Amino acid sequence: MTILKNTGDKDTRSGFGDGLMIAAQKNENIVALCADLTGSLKMDKFAQTYPHRFFQTGIAEANLMGVAAGLTIGGKIPFAGTFAEFASGRVYDQVRQSIAYSHKNVKIAASHAGITLGEDGATHQTMEDIALMKALPHMVVINPADYNQTKLATLAAATYHGPVYLRFGRPKVPNFTPEDFNFEIGKAWKIKEGKDVSIFATGHLLWKAIEAEAILREQGINVELINIHTIKPLDQLAVLESVRKTKAVVTAEEHLKNGGLGDSIAQVLAEKFPTPMEYVAMDDKFGESGTDQELLEKYGLNTRHIVEAVHRVLKRKQ
Repeated sequence: MTILKNTGDKDTRSGFGDGLMIAAQKNENIVALCADLTGSLKMDKFAQTYPHRFFQTGIAEANLMGVAAGLTIGGKIPFAGTFAEFASGRVYDQVRQSIAYSHKNVKIAASHAGITLGEDGATHQTMEDIALMKALPHMVVINPADYNQTKLATLAAATYHGPVYLRFGRPKVPNFTPEDFNFEIGKAWKIKEGKDVSIFATGHLLWKAIEAEAILREQGINVELINIHTIKPLDQLAVLESVRKTKAVVTAEEHLKNGGLGDSIAQVLAEKFPTPMEYVAMDDKFGESGTDQELLEKYGLNTRHIVEAVHRVLKRKQ
C-alpha cells in the first residue's frame, strides 16, 4: 500500500501558479492570459516576471479564448485563465469553434471549480463543466486532487500538444501527492490494491476517499483506491482491470452526477463489464452560499457519504 501523508493544506490554484512558472522557465513560447483575475488564479508572479508574455484581456472571457487561439498560430502555447464557470459556460461557443474544432494548442486554466467555491454561491459554483468540456472532440480534461498534483498536471499540459481543460479550486486542501509522482495524462494512479470494491476518485474528493478507505479497512472491507486525475482520455484499462477483480464500483467527484467521472466509468462498464455501481456526486440541482465544508456535507460529498456508498454497493454485489 502507498503511504500518503498530508504535508500541509494548500490550495490547488497555487499549484497551477507555481507549475506555470516552472513551465515558462523551460519554454519561452509559453504565454499567459487572464480575464481580470490574475491574483485569484495565482498568475501574478508570471505577470510580474514575464510582462511581455502576459496579456490581460479584462472581463471579456470570449475574447480571452479567441486571443489565446490566435496566439497558437504564431507558435505560442497560451494558458488562458479565469474561473471555471466562465471558462466553460460563458465561452462555450468560442472554446468549441476556435479551440477544440481546430485543435488549437490552448490550455484552459479553470480555477474556483465546484461547490467548494463556497460563499460565492450558485452562480459561480460550476458543477457541470466537466460534462461540457469532455463532450468536445479533441479536448483533454484534467481534474487534479491537490497542490502537488496540480503543479505536475500544469507541467504535463504545457508539453502536451492540443487543447486541455485544467480544473482546480480555491480552498486549501490536504497536499499528499508525492513531489516525484510521475504524472501522465490519461494514466490513472492506483493508490491501493484491494479486492472487495473499487473506489475511483478525482479532484478534491480524492482525500475524502483516502479517509473513507481507512475507515472501511477498520471495518474489514478491502478497498482498491484509484485516482482518476484525467477524466478524458479515461484510463479504461485501469478501470476494467480493477472492476473485473472487485466487481463493485463507487465513484467520487465534486461534480454533478450527470456527465462527470461516474458517467464516463458507467459508459465503459455498460459496454464491457456491467457492474453494480454507486455515485458520490451532486444530484441534479444548483448549489448555494456556505462554507466549503458545509456544502460538501449538505450535498453528499464527504467521507461519510463514500463509506455509505461502499456499503450500498456491496449489498448489491451480494
